[in-house]
Amino acid sequence: MKKVLVLEDETSIRSFVVINLKRSGYDPIEAGTGAEALRQMDLNPDIKVALLDIMLPDMDGFEVCRQIRATNSKIGIIMLTARTQEMDKVTGLMTGADDYVTKPFSPAELTARIDALYRRVGESDDTPSDEVVQGPFKLNFRNRTLEKNGERVRLTQVEYSIIKLFMDNPGRALSREDILYSVWGRDYFGELKIVDVNIRRLRIKIEDDPTNPTYITTVWGYGYKWGI
Repeated sequence: MKKVLVLEDETSIRSFVVINLKRSGYDPIEAGTGAEALRQMDLNPDIKVALLDIMLPDMDGFEVCRQIRATNSKIGIIMLTARTQEMDKVTGLMTGADDYVTKPFSPAELTARIDALYRRVGESDDTPSDEVVQGPFKLNFRNRTLEKNGERVRLTQVEYSIIKLFMDNPGRALSREDILYSVWGRDYFGELKIVDVNIRRLRIKIEDDPTNPTYITTVWGYGYKWGI
């Protein structure tokens, strides 16, 4: 079965999530603390998606996210945030999360987000070539990896999808909506700002000077463009 880590310290919320995930064909792995979540990750290396609450009794969800990302760039991570905590959304994405869901959420919304992320983590690229080289970058489709000047750049699966979209469309201005629909899907429930935060995170990883980007440039009032 498809395993999903559910890190939530409130038993009632965790039980609610677990019941709905089981109904949707998932195998939820439960954790009530950050330490337990990390232990479950070690015990279940086939977990493909992790759902992380932020407020925990021993460490916050951001730290759990950082520790997971330090050793696993391929897993999909969704943060659970409160509606009023806008900075939590940005912080979660910048620490390596792929998406966020605000409380309160409907079972349909949460399952749709997990479905979309699970598909993206498990998908493979059917391309006639194994890689493409543009400027200092080499994107390997088979391994879903990126190198810059021969050095590996650690990407999440969402970041890989964005880079692939850019490299498939060199020099073309892509709107935020173009990027959102291509990477997150047209049934995505979230906000456009998730695109901007992921672009900011990508720039930190690939630009020589993230404050003055030359590879991912901004098309003001529209979106972004990949230029080599």
